[in-house]
Amino acid sequence: MDRRNSIKSIILGSVAGGLAVHGCKPEAEAKAEQTKALPGYNYKYGRTPKEKGLIVELEKEQFFNEHELETIAVLGDLILPANEEFGSASDAGVPDFIEFMAKDIPEMQTTLRGGLMWLDHSSNTEFGAEFKSAPEEQQKQLLDAIAYPDIKVPEAERPLEIQFFSLMRNLTITGYYTSKIGIQDLGYKGNTPTVWDGVPEDVLKQHGVAYEEEWLAKCVDQSKRGILAEWDSDGNLLT
Repeated sequence: MDRRNSIKSIILGSVAGGLAVHGCKPEAEAKAEQTKALPGYNYKYGRTPKEKGLIVELEKEQFFNEHELETIAVLGDLILPANEEFGSASDAGVPDFIEFMAKDIPEMQTTLRGGLMWLDHSSNTEFGAEFKSAPEEQQKQLLDAIAYPDIKVPEAERPLEIQFFSLMRNLTITGYYTSKIGIQDLGYKGNTPTVWDGVPEDVLKQHGVAYEEEWLAKCVDQSKRGILAEWDSDGNLLT
């Protein structure tokens, strides 16, 4: 199993337990709040007014400079390069995601900016070039020194450059696999309804009941097990 497939297996294994829990407000009220227009908010997904306001304010700020964002793009593509079917981390907008996260969680800023400085200093010292401009083999040589920490050493006690790479790797994977490209790469379709095939036979026997043949034929056709349910525009079940 290659690295990308290993990551996909980990992500898919955690998706089922990570479904969002909706609040208890009436559906119409919640939907009205989420879709209320806010100047500067240009996304289609729903957010509360407070969340929308925070997003707008954060997007007015700029934390990383152009050079840092370019370095993040190069590093992200080394962590998660493109394959034959799907784009790389930068194709999925990961640098913008990391920029947003650095503003949303300021505690990350020192580690991220300090790590980028370390990359350039080490690359200049060893190869006479900034990290983003160095040949890929030299870039990987630098990363190999910080990508495999001693797991016996607590995260907080590791050198800053190692903490930096761990954080960048986590942010890159998170940003990629929550993007449109990443979700397509996973093949994740979300909750998909199927035709209900009735109460399991062993459960029916346990309670001493059974389906009547007439209703079994009408409502619980076992031959349709696993077929995706389809409805017409009026909500009537087709299959």
